[in-house]
Amino acid sequence: MSSLPALLVAAPLLGSVLALLAGLVRSETGWPVALVTAAVQVAGAGVLASRAFDGTVSYVVGGFTAPFGIELVVDGLSATIALLVAVVSLAVLAYSRVAGPRTNAFYAVYLLLVAGLTGMSITGDVFNMYVFLEITGLAAYALVASGEGGRSARAALKYLIVGTVGASLFLLGIGYAFVATGTLNMADLSTQLAAVGYTEPLVQAAFALLVVGLFVKVAVFPLHAWQPDAYAGSPDSVSALISALVSTVAAYALIRIVFTVFTVDFLQANPVARSLLVAGAIVSIVFGSVLAVSQTEIKRMLAYSSVSQFGLVVGAVAVANETALIGATVHLVGHAVMKGGLFLTAGLIATATGAQTVDDYEGLIQRLPLGAGAFGLLALAMVGVPPAVGFVGKWYIALGAVEAAAWPLAVVILLSTLLTLAYFARILERMFFRDASGERVAVDGVSPGMTGVVVAAALAAVVLGMLAFEYGQLLEPTVQALLS
Repeated sequence: MSSLPALLVAAPLLGSVLALLAGLVRSETGWPVALVTAAVQVAGAGVLASRAFDGTVSYVVGGFTAPFGIELVVDGLSATIALLVAVVSLAVLAYSRVAGPRTNAFYAVYLLLVAGLTGMSITGDVFNMYVFLEITGLAAYALVASGEGGRSARAALKYLIVGTVGASLFLLGIGYAFVATGTLNMADLSTQLAAVGYTEPLVQAAFALLVVGLFVKVAVFPLHAWQPDAYAGSPDSVSALISALVSTVAAYALIRIVFTVFTVDFLQANPVARSLLVAGAIVSIVFGSVLAVSQTEIKRMLAYSSVSQFGLVVGAVAVANETALIGATVHLVGHAVMKGGLFLTAGLIATATGAQTVDDYEGLIQRLPLGAGAFGLLALAMVGVPPAVGFVGKWYIALGAVEAAAWPLAVVILLSTLLTLAYFARILERMFFRDASGERVAVDGVSPGMTGVVVAAALAAVVLGMLAFEYGQLLEPTVQALLS
C-alpha cells in the first residue's frame, strides 16, 4: 500500500511503452494495451482513495526521507483527482475504440498524458509538479495534432507556444521560491516561506509567477487563447479527454500551490494576491460566457464555456474558506464529467448526422433522440439545474463567497447560472422546439461503446449531484487541514 502512489504513476508509463512496442509487431494493437492499463489504473486509484480518506498516504521515491527525496502525497483531495483521471481516461478509451484515432502511437501518447496528469495530482514536490506538467503538456500537444488536416496542426502549434510560456512562468516561480527557501518539498516550502516572510519581494514574485503560469494552463481569461482552437481542432476523443482533465488538473495544482505551499496566511498578508485571483475569476466568468454566446460551432462554444466554468473554481480559491473549497472540488469533478460528456455527445451527433453548428441542431430530438436527450441533460446540468452536480458545486462556491462577504464575487457567481443558460438555451430551443430539416437518421458509425459512454456521462451528472453533499462531508477533514 505504501508504494501504491508510485505504481499509480508507473503503470501508465509502462503501458505507454508497451503500446508503442506492440505496434512494431502488429498495427492497431494499442487499444487493448491501453484498456488493460486504464482498468488497472482505475482499480489502483480506487484502492488509494479508500485509504486516503482515512489518512494521508505518502511515499518518498528512492527511500530518502522528506524533504530531501521526491515525495508523493495522497490525501482526500489528490485521491479524488487521481481517481477522476483514471475513470475519465477509461471512459474515453471505450468511446475511442471506433471513433478513433486508433494507431498505437496515439494510445502510447494517450497513456503518457494519463501518467502526467496522475503525477501532477499526487506529487508533493513543486519541481516534480513542473516535470509532470511538461509531460502533460507535450502529450496534449501531440494528441491535438493527431487529427486530420491543417486545423489540428495549427491548433497544436498554438497550444504548444502558449503552453510553453505558461510552463516557463511556472518554472521561473519555482526558481524564485527555491532561491528564497532552498527547498522544493511543498510541506517544507510552506514552513520556509513563512520564515522568510510573506511580504518579501522574492516570495511575492514566486507566488505571482506560479499563479500566472497556472492561469495559462487553466485557461483563465485573457490567457485562454490556446483553448478554443485546441478543443475545436482536435479529434472528438481528444477534445473530450483534454477538456475533462487537462485544465481540471491544472486547477487542482492551483489549489495545491496556493494553500499547501503559500497558505491562507499569505493571502491575508497580501491583499493584492487575493485581488489577482478575484479579478481572474470575475473576468473569466463574464467574458467566457459572452464569447460562448457568440459562437456558431458547438465545440468552440463548449471551449469558451470552460473558460467561464473554471472562473468559478478560481473564485473559490480567492474566497479561501472551507465551504468554497469543497465547492471547487465538487465543481472540478462535475465539470470533468459534464464537459467531457458534452464533447463526446457532440462527437456522436456529428458522426450520426454531420451536425457541428448551433443551427445544425434544429429538430435534433426528431432525428436523433438519444443524442439530443443526452446533450440536453448534460447542458441543464452545466446550467446548474438541481439535482445535477453542476448545481451543488455552484451552491457551495456561492455560499462560501457569501460567508466571506465577498459580495461582488458572490453576485457574479450567482449570475453565472444565467450566463450559462444564455449560451445553452439557444441550442436547447433548436433541438427541442424546432422542426427537423431532415428525416430521422440511421445511426451509422456510432458504436455501442460511444452510445454507452454518452449515456453514462449524462446519468453520472445527475447521480453525482445526489451524492455530492455526502462527498462534501467526507472531504471536510482534508479541506480543514489544507486551510489550517
